[in-house]
Parts: sequence; C-alpha cells; structure tokens
Amino acid sequence: MYRALALRAIEWDASFDDEAALLKLAEDSSITLDRTIGGNRVLVNKKDVSARIRERDVSERRRACRCIRRCASGWWRGSAKWASVAGGDGRARYWDEGFSRRDLKIFLDADPVIREQRRLDQQRVKGAPAEAMAAELRERDHRDRTRAASPLVAAEDAVVLDSTHLSEDEVLERIEKLVEQRLAARR
Repeated sequence: MYRALALRAIEWDASFDDEAALLKLAEDSSITLDRTIGGNRVLVNKKDVSARIRERDVSERRRACRCIRRCASGWWRGSAKWASVAGGDGRARYWDEGFSRRDLKIFLDADPVIREQRRLDQQRVKGAPAEAMAAELRERDHRDRTRAASPLVAAEDAVVLDSTHLSEDEVLERIEKLVEQRLAARR
C-alpha cells in the first residue's frame, strides 16, 4: 500500500510536502492485491505495478511522507473490518490498523543475514548492487525497528515464527497448524 501510494505521487509529480494533494491522490486511487498462482500482483487502477513498486525511487519516496502512512493505514482499517480472515505483509503494525481483534496474529521473522540473502535471491541481484541492496535492507531494518511512530515489533499476543531455518513449505505448514489449533480451540 505504501509503495503503491508513493508510486502514484511520483507518477503525478505530486509534492511529498503537499499532504492535501497526496490525500486527494490516494482517495482517487484504486489499489488492489491480485492473488495468482505465480504470486501476488499489486494493481493500481487495474494496472500491474508489482515490479515498479520495488524500484529504488519508490522505496525511498514511500518513507518521505507521513500522509502516505495515514492513507494506507485507513485502507487497512477499512479492509480489516469486513475480512473474516485477514493478513498483512510488510513492515506496518497491522494489529494497530484494524487487525487487533484477530484470533491469530503471526509475526514472521528471520535472521537478518538470511533475510538479506533471500531478498537478493528473489531479486536475482549479485555483485556490487547486491552489497548496496543488503546495506539498504540493514539500514531499513534498523530504522523500522527503532522509529518512534509504530516501530516494527510483534504485537504482544502475536505468535513469533522464526523462519531462519525453514523452507517456504515448512513456514506454510507451521502456519496451517497454528490456524488448525486456534480453530479447534474455538469449537
């Protein structure tokens, strides 16, 4: 959400200091997540921007304006109200944005070195660009975990799942077991 809104601002050459213009741009934008077998796609006004929102200029700008955080937070609160099963991906405190009343919250984490390697493998980056990307991830982790507003921490009632030594399939299996346990406990 944050990246998609930042991309819209970049495309419209909106000033990141003009909160009124950014809020209007956000209100006029349709941002959806399209789940496919090949992975999730992010659509802005029905246009696939999945790759574009991962580019450096968008990554840097999405942090530039608190307004973007408020717009995306509002969207999360709205979507969480009607979803019987809700999930969040990324670094925002989704539990604060409408997910606080969920029966099961999972904070997925991994050793920073492993997360860096996974991101580099995912992006197929090597050499000097890989070193720069790894440094950027370390800086981002530090900033997100230590920021004053909504630091990246697990909710008090979240299950922390360390995926350092787990494959994707093993992570999914553990999450499925946690869901099954919660469902059984409700019966």
